[in-house]
Amino acid sequence: MTASPNTELDGLRLETPRLLLRPPRLDDLDAWSAMMTDPEAARFIGGTVPRPLSWRGIMTMIGSWHAHGFAMFSVIEKSTGRWVGRLGPWQPEGWPGPEIGWAIVRDCWGRGYAPEGAIAATNWAFDTLGWTEIIHSIAPDNLPSQQVARKLGSRNLGPGKLPAPFESDIVDIWGQTRAEWRAR
Repeated sequence: MTASPNTELDGLRLETPRLLLRPPRLDDLDAWSAMMTDPEAARFIGGTVPRPLSWRGIMTMIGSWHAHGFAMFSVIEKSTGRWVGRLGPWQPEGWPGPEIGWAIVRDCWGRGYAPEGAIAATNWAFDTLGWTEIIHSIAPDNLPSQQVARKLGSRNLGPGKLPAPFESDIVDIWGQTRAEWRAR
C-alpha cells in the first residue's frame, strides 16, 4: 500500500539541533505501532493498542493535518533518520484547549527530545497558527511529563476533563499564554 504524496505538507519541516519535525506519513506506521505496544511508552497516551488501532491513530493525525492544517509532528532523530516519537499541536473535538503534547519512544527517554521538540512546536503554534495559549493534559503521576512542562515554562492550572473515551482519565491541565511564553 502506498500513499500519494501531498507536496504542501511534504515541505513542512521544523528543525532543532538534533530533531526534524514533519507531518506524519504512512511510512511511520511501523515505528508508531511499536511505540503504542510498549506499555511504559503508551501508559499516559491512552494505553497500549494493537496495530490496527495504531493505524487509526496515525490516520487521525494525517487527517487532522489535511482538515485543520495542524496535528502532532513525527519526530525524526537527525543523526540516524529514525522515527522517535510524535509531538506538537493537537486539539480534538471536546479537548480542554489547544494542546502541545509529546510521546517519545522509551529508549530515547532522558535525552531531552520532548522539550527540544516541544519548544519548536510551541513557537510554530504561536507564530503560524496564531494560538494565544497552550495546554498540556498530564496525569498527576506522570512526573517526567510534568518536568517537560516546567522546562517549557508551563504551570499546573488545576484538574481537567477529557472527552470520551478518556473521560475517566484523571489529568491536570498545565499551560501558559503566548505572552508568558514570549516573556520566558
